[in-house]
Amino acid sequence: MSLNIRTFRRPGHEAGFTLLELMVVIVILGLLAAIIAPRIIGRADEARVTEAKVQIQNIETALKLYKLDNGAYPSTEQGLASLVERPTIGVIPRNWREGGYLEKKKVPKDPWGASFVYLSPGLHGDIDIVSHGADGMKGGDKLDKDIGNWDMD
Repeated sequence: MSLNIRTFRRPGHEAGFTLLELMVVIVILGLLAAIIAPRIIGRADEARVTEAKVQIQNIETALKLYKLDNGAYPSTEQGLASLVERPTIGVIPRNWREGGYLEKKKVPKDPWGASFVYLSPGLHGDIDIVSHGADGMKGGDKLDKDIGNWDMD
C-alpha cells in the first residue's frame, strides 16, 4: 500500500505558510540584522580607509613610472591628469607612454568620491598625494583624518 501525501490534507486547503510562521521568520531576521549590522557598518568605514591607501599607493607607483620615463614628476599644475593624458602645459614630457600610466585610463576618486590632492614638489617629499578622508576637508581625526602617501602604516 503506497501512501499519497495528498490523502492527509483536508479538501480545499492549500499548502503554504501561516501568518504566524511568517512573523516568526521576520522577527528572527530582524534580530540577526540588529546583531550583525553594526559590525558590518564599522567594517565598511575601515574598508574605505584601506581602499584610499591602496589607491594612493597605485597612483604613487604610476607617478614613479612617469618619472622613470620622463626624468621628473608632473608638476602640480599638470596634476594627476598627466597620468592618463599627455600634458599640454608646463614641461612637456618627451617619453610619455602611449596609453598613459593608469590601468583604467582615468584618475580615480577617493572612496568618498573626492579628487585626490597632488603636490609636486610636496610638503613631505618629492610628491604628496592626499585624500582628505570622510569629511573631504583638510585635517580631522578618525574617519575624517587625511591619508597621505608619506604616512602609510
